[in-house]
Order: sequence, then structure tokens, then C-alpha cells
Amino acid sequence: MTIVKFIVKALFLFKFDVIYKLFREQYILREQERITSMLHFKGKNFNIFGPFILMNPQYISVGDDFSAMYNLRIEAWDEYKGQKFHPKITIGNNVKMSTDVHIGCIDEVRIGNNVLMASRIYISDHFHGNTSIETLKLAPLERPLISKGPVIIEDNVWIGEGVCIMPGVKVGRNAVIGANAVVTKDVPPYSIAVGIPAVVVNSTVLP
Repeated sequence: MTIVKFIVKALFLFKFDVIYKLFREQYILREQERITSMLHFKGKNFNIFGPFILMNPQYISVGDDFSAMYNLRIEAWDEYKGQKFHPKITIGNNVKMSTDVHIGCIDEVRIGNNVLMASRIYISDHFHGNTSIETLKLAPLERPLISKGPVIIEDNVWIGEGVCIMPGVKVGRNAVIGANAVVTKDVPPYSIAVGIPAVVVNSTVLP
């Protein structure tokens, strides 16, 4: 009798677990659809896999044939501790992102067409404060957000694993950013940049 009760209980728990997972998956899908429906523009063949964060999607435009793996985090900040901003994030056509890509914006982040991103990439157009003594005395979360200007990534750029692209930077078309580089200055078109801070190690001048 004890064995029969155990089997019945196991079957009940199994069914409950299956039903719970189905409801959870449906809830996640509906929530993802709700959030992505609020994008300023969403092109055809839009795909995000796994959990993601799109903060203030009304400031985000995404072109056709976009895909991103899990843990995508795109944040458009229009307010921070009393500061007001007008963020604009534009992503072109055929942009592919791997896992753990994080984009933060208070001004403008523009990503062109056919851009390929590896994992653990950070792109931001702003800092928490500056290096003045008065600012550094504040706790980091209390420091004002400051932008040095837009981040612009042109067409056909390949961004390697673990790259950071900092405020006010323009990455020219067909450029390659090597793994773990920290890009603090503009990268010319048709060039390869590597290192911390990133430096151009190969550049092709077109006629």
C-alpha cells in the first residue's frame, strides 16, 4: 500500500510540475511579446532567446532580421535621480548578438546594419559622474549621469568577446574590435583595434 501511495503521489507531483512549467513558459512568452510590442519600431524576423531586459522600449528601434541570445539588457534612461534625458537607441538590419550584451543610453546609441556581436559586450554613452573631487566624494549611485556624446557603430562591424565601447566613440564601417578590448577613442573604417585601451593595429586606406 505504501508503494502505491508513493507512486500516486509521484504521478501527481509530476503532473503538477509539468502544468506549472507550461503555464510559466506561456507567461514568459506573453510578457516578452508585451514588452517588445512597445518598441518604437520593430522590424520583421525579430528574435530574442531566453530572459532579457528592455527598459523603456519606446525609445528603442530595431530593424529587420534581429536576433539576440539570452541575458540581453538594453536600458534607455529617461530619468535618473531627478535628471531628465531623451535617449534614442537605433539598431539596424541583420544585427546578431550573442549572450550577455548590455547597452546603456541617456543620449544616443546607433548600431548599423550587419553588425555581429559576441558575448559579454558592454556599450554605453554615459558615465556615473566624472573625476572631480566633489563628484568622487559621492557614493557612485549618487553621482549624476554624464554623456560625452553618442556611440555610433557603423555597418558590417564585428565586435569580439568581452568588448567595452565607451561614450563618445564612433566605430567605422567594416572594422573589427578584438576580444576584451576597451574602446575609448574612434576606430577608423576597415581597421582592427585591440587592447586596453584599444589601439588600431591594422588599417586599410581605401581609394
